[in-house]
Amino acid sequence: MGKTEPAKVARLRPKKKCCQKSTRCLRCPVVIHRMKKIDCDGMTEKQARKALKKARAA
Repeated sequence: MGKTEPAKVARLRPKKKCCQKSTRCLRCPVVIHRMKKIDCDGMTEKQARKALKKARAA
């Protein structure tokens, strides 16, 4: 899987069912919902990557 921009994760189409693993995939509905709640437009690239890492880990 290639590197994706954290700001674009909120616009991805989610999968039908959540994987519920310890590190969630990028297309997981939970991760996409968490990234939609965070406004990545005003963030720097480093802050956005950190937010994406936190959204996937939880």
